[in-house]
This record gives sequence, structure tokens and C-alpha cells, in this order.
Amino acid sequence: MPDGVELETELYVPRNGVRSPTILMRVPYGLRGFEVVAEIYAERGYNAVIQACRGTAGSGGEFDPLSHEREDGLATLNWIKAQPWFDGRLGLSGPSYLGYAQWAISDALPKHSAMSVKVTSAEFKSIVFPGGSFNLGLLFGWIQVVEGIKRMPVRTAQRMGSGGIERLSYRASMKLPLVDADRRIFGREVPFWRRWLTESVGNDAFWEPLDHTHRIGARTPPTSFVSGWYDFMLDQLLRDYETLSDAGDRTRLTVGPWFHISEELQFESIRDTLSWMNAQLMGDRGGLHDKPVRLHIGGRNEWHSFAAYPPGVPDTQIWHLHPDKVLSQRPVKTSEPDRYTYDPRHPTPSVGGAMFAFSGAGPMNQARLEARKDVLVFTSEPLFADLTIIGNVRAMIYARANNPNADLFVKLCDVDEKGVSVNICDGIVRKTTADPAVPDDIWKLNFKLHATAHTFRRDHRLRLIVASGAHPRFARNTGTDEPFGTATKLVPVEMEIFHDPLRPSAVHLPVFEL
Repeated sequence: MPDGVELETELYVPRNGVRSPTILMRVPYGLRGFEVVAEIYAERGYNAVIQACRGTAGSGGEFDPLSHEREDGLATLNWIKAQPWFDGRLGLSGPSYLGYAQWAISDALPKHSAMSVKVTSAEFKSIVFPGGSFNLGLLFGWIQVVEGIKRMPVRTAQRMGSGGIERLSYRASMKLPLVDADRRIFGREVPFWRRWLTESVGNDAFWEPLDHTHRIGARTPPTSFVSGWYDFMLDQLLRDYETLSDAGDRTRLTVGPWFHISEELQFESIRDTLSWMNAQLMGDRGGLHDKPVRLHIGGRNEWHSFAAYPPGVPDTQIWHLHPDKVLSQRPVKTSEPDRYTYDPRHPTPSVGGAMFAFSGAGPMNQARLEARKDVLVFTSEPLFADLTIIGNVRAMIYARANNPNADLFVKLCDVDEKGVSVNICDGIVRKTTADPAVPDDIWKLNFKLHATAHTFRRDHRLRLIVASGAHPRFARNTGTDEPFGTATKLVPVEMEIFHDPLRPSAVHLPVFEL
């Protein structure tokens, strides 16, 4: 690197000796787990370069997440261009952090390039702070992976497979202040964890140089996108896909029934990379589909192909919250609000969903959650016909709290004929004393639940869950004005959810005919 830091890099080359395109992967998790992927690409005619990001594995320097991927990536490009085996054709590939590393240099690639990005985003502010909350489960889990692979790889691998990552995250999350969680997990301070909790909150200057969305456009090479309906970065990936598609560039999109670390998604990532690079770098278009968008439709377990995403303009169905736990398309009538108390000392748990987890992510039975007193459940009558939604469900909830510091979390579920309720999509909004005052202290909260594609079958029911937390996926709202990283006090909040003609709480469904 220009500052003298050396980055551990491995090269795999085909045996045939023919000049070949190159595929680059820049990795913060050590090279061992990606060596087999590099071998697969080399066996199929590519030079494969895998590189450990600064401060990881055998690379020098300090690992400061997201901060060095632009400069180090550009230096790596210059190094590759100077190698005798480089023939001018370059592909970038990889999921999650590896995808972010791609976006960081996406506007500086050679003319004959292509990208294959998976479960990732060109920026991370909206991922770390969804709806103004804090994605605690992501940071707790990810820091264990990054630090654990570097210092105790065998033990970390065991924790990934046994649920140990999630158990340790939960124990650490139940103690305050959060900034000291590194000591509780590792017995020492982790500099970037403390920097993020003290410097990144509400600080646009921290995030601006880490945001690469402005690089997406005319200079971006043809790009293939892969994600899952239960990935926590799905909406950001779809935003990047739509931005590039609107710019007129060649794109492909695949979204399956996966969460972030699903094994099937990892296999799809390799298949997608090979078929896309074969087409864009080798001229072999045999692996391309007739239509560039493939979506798995939940509920019916079918794959459908479309010309674009979203696949048209949906018909919007509005389902209102009613008294007596009813969800209906009927107009609302005068009624008293529903009430519950959220106590951060006994936080409402997260059950499944689009989160970073080796255990407990994705679709799950919601019975344990729905039985709690700090949760409201609104359920429809059985459907007379199949109902398919594709895209982002919207919700508008009128709420009032006796504390200006409160969260509201909503989740749409599919309830089958046996009464089993499974989560489809969700969203969260955090309120604080910094928000402007509203009449009668009643908030009108607009939710954009994460994207989905799902068919509610005939005789199934729609269900909307309303709560004030999903812990430890999202950091619990302490109910105070203390900075959440150093907060030590916990204050309960009493919530009211309205459903009357003046305050008609409702959920809006993007309906399509298949």
C-alpha cells in the first residue's frame, strides 16, 4: 500500500496457461475460508485473487471497518494491472463486507470489468441505524466473527455452529453501558467498537466518506445482485440495483428465501459469479436467463422471472387495525386505543427476521412472541383467495407514549390453517426527545417494512404484530436521553395504539397477480 502496509494476498491461476480474466475478492475474515472459492474460479479458467483487508489475517495495519477499502482497493487495482498474468479483464465478487469493498472502487475499474455483489450495500449508516434505532445484534455478532477469526479461529467456528455467538451477544446486551460490551465479550477493549459507539451516532461527518452510493452510475460495470428476503441489507441492495438499472447499465437480480448466512445463498453466490463473469468477461451467455430478475415467492415456494424489479405498479390494499385484535379492510369506527407497557428491563425479544445471526434468523413461529403482554396482535379473517405481495409493505400507526423516548416495531405474519404464525417482513421506528412536538402528543408513524415476495394462501390469515422492541436484534430504547452507548438507566414506557376515524392505523400491501 502507499503507506508501506503490506496486505496478505493469494493468487490462484488456471493450469492451462491461457491468458485469463481475473476475479478479485477482498476479505476481512481471513483467507482460509475463501481459498476453496478461489480454487473453484481458477479451475474454471479465471485468475483468482483473494486479499485480507488491512489489519486482518496476515495483513499489516489496524482494521478500521469500512475506512480503508477505497484507498487499499485502488492500490490493489494498480498492483493487479502491473502483473504479467493480467489481460485487462477484471471481475469483482463476494458477499456482505466483500460487496462493500467492491462498491468502494466500482468507479475506477478497467473498461472490461464486471461485478457480482451479494447481500451487501454501498453504504452502512442506514444498516447500523435502521429507523433511527441501533442494529445491536449485527454489531455484536459481527465483532465476534472478525475478532474471533483473527485470535481464536477454531473456537469461533464452534460458536458459529452451536449458537454460541447469539448466546454471548444476548448476555452482553443485557448489561449496561453498551460501550463496555467489548470487555464483557473479549476481556479487552476493541478500538473500532468504542469509536463507533461514541463517534458515529448522529454524526454525518463520520459516515460521509464511507458512503459509496454516489459511485453507482455510468461508470459502474455490468453488475449482478443476489440477496434473500430475510437479509438485513436487502432494501439497500435493492436501492443500489434500482439506481444502477435506472442509469441504463446491465443488471441482474436474484432474491431467494434466504437470510444473510444461509448455506444455499453461499452456493448461489458462486453460481451467480461464474455465470455472470462467463457472460460479461468471456462472452459465454449460456448461463443467463431470458429475464434478468428472478424472485422466489414465499407461501407457494415458486421461482418467478420478471423483466424488472419492481415488476410493475402494484394494487394497494389497505388493512385497518380494529379493536378486539382485528385486522380488516372494513372502515374503522370510534374506539378506545389499545395499550401495553414496554419495560426495557425485560425487553420484548426478537423472534426470527432479517438479522445477522447464525441461529434464529429467517422465518420462525411467532407464538412465543405473540403470547407476551407487551405485544399487540391484530389478525384478519381467513382469506377467500390467494393474496400475493411483492415489494415493501407500508404501515401507518398512530401512537402515543408517556415517554418521548420510545420505539415502535411492527411485523407482518402469515397464519396458516392450524394457527401457526410465521414472520414475513418487519420495520422499526425510534422516537426521542429531539423529535418535534405533535398535537395531543400522538405520533403518526410511517413504516417501510423490508421488501418481500409472498403469497398468503386461501384460508390463511394476515397478522400484524405491534411492539416496542425486538431485542437484542435492535438495542432496547432505554427510555432516557442518555447516549445509548453510555446509558445506564432504564425507564419503562406506556404505549397507546389508536384505531379510530381520526387516527386510522393501517397496513398497506403491494398486491400483484401472478
